Amino acid sequence: MEPQKVIELLKDYKNLPNKDLENLMDFLNEDFSYTKDLIIKLTKHLDTTEKSYNTIYTEYKKRINNV
Repeated sequence: MEPQKVIELLKDYKNLPNKDLENLMDFLNEDFSYTKDLIIKLTKHLDTTEKSYNTIYTEYKKRINNV
């Protein structure tokens, strides 16, 4: 569904026929699931990146202090 179409439907949802409401609910449910999964994946990636950075930074600090 096109973003503009979704916006239009959401503005006037009280006047939509049931079939359009069902289609809109399906779209929103799919979008919610997709977005949620994406956020989870990005959060895991961010956590891994932070952990890797901290590991490298700790090693770097040890080397600098030994100079």
